[in-house]
Amino acid sequence: MNSSFLKKISFIVLLFLTINYSFSQNIILSNQAQVSVLTCGTGNESYSLFGHTAVRVSDPENFIDVVYNYGAFDFGTPNFVLKFIKGDLQYFAIAHSYTDFINDYIYEKRSVYQQELQIPKELKQKLFENLNASLQLEKRNYTYKFIDKNCTSMVVDVINKSLNTKAIVKSSDTDITYRTILYPYFDNHFYEKLGTSIIFGKKVDNLGTQIFLPFELQKSLKTASFQNHLLAKENKTIIEFEKEIPQSWWNNFYSYILILGFVIVINKKGIDIFYLGLLAILGILFVFVGFYSLHKELEYNYNILLFNPTLLVLVYFYFTKNNKWIYNLALVNLSCLAIYLTVLINKAHLLIVLPILITSLVVLVKLVLANKRIQKNS
Repeated sequence: MNSSFLKKISFIVLLFLTINYSFSQNIILSNQAQVSVLTCGTGNESYSLFGHTAVRVSDPENFIDVVYNYGAFDFGTPNFVLKFIKGDLQYFAIAHSYTDFINDYIYEKRSVYQQELQIPKELKQKLFENLNASLQLEKRNYTYKFIDKNCTSMVVDVINKSLNTKAIVKSSDTDITYRTILYPYFDNHFYEKLGTSIIFGKKVDNLGTQIFLPFELQKSLKTASFQNHLLAKENKTIIEFEKEIPQSWWNNFYSYILILGFVIVINKKGIDIFYLGLLAILGILFVFVGFYSLHKELEYNYNILLFNPTLLVLVYFYFTKNNKWIYNLALVNLSCLAIYLTVLINKAHLLIVLPILITSLVVLVKLVLANKRIQKNS
């Protein structure tokens, strides 16, 4: 399905919802109405690795069965990639019929679980009205933030707001970091795991005290209480699929070790310099993103001690045959590696970046020894 067609569909749906917003305010939910949180299973696409959260409102007497979804975005947004990197990409709320919503997940072979909220009728009404209010054109957009504002946190906020209390709070894993919480979601997606390990900075090393993932919300709802009883009924399976494990000849730990092992074993200066240049370019990218992006997760990225931009200067001196500065910059970067290892020693991504650290250590030591000899002989 192309992006222009998607935009037309989105526009029609939003227009319909906007026109009908005033009517929805006059709908009084019946005693049969149910409000539920839907937790959708993970997929193998990058956007679906962490699952999804939505809210279902069902009322047979009023012929209502609608799902409210805060995770919509438009691939056709001008400068989409730059906006996503900068952190000002606009996500928006949208509503689907329950049947269409479930059919999408059946097609994608992703499980869906339901937790019905046990709240009084008047609070169901209030939540229903708040959900409809979020569909208004002037209110539907929000600036996406990976941890602080996403499809799950928005659902938590609208429910807590409607209940006039912070009923939903995180109930587990508050003693481990966000980075550690994320890692299991990258199983069988090695380079995605490596990429997030090196581009995320200090914030994801904070303790994960905030609900930001769908299955965290599902787990928290199992223990959340409201008015002296459990807020949600027992988890109900709507559809369930066994997750398909992706098979890739390259996206795995073995190709990673093979590439880095090649750099060490071949022992060619040209390959060593290319390797260091690549690390430097990534380091410059991290510095740029850290200053440019509004995503707090990308700030204070100490991984630049490994992906050190000064390596690009070392590469320059290699081509200008300035042995003294090759030697000096190699020593500087070896010192940075020592500091990096100290910083990394208790971090979740130690093991995944350790092969790069070892490869860099070997390459830099070779440069130090070779250029020290040249200086002595000159």
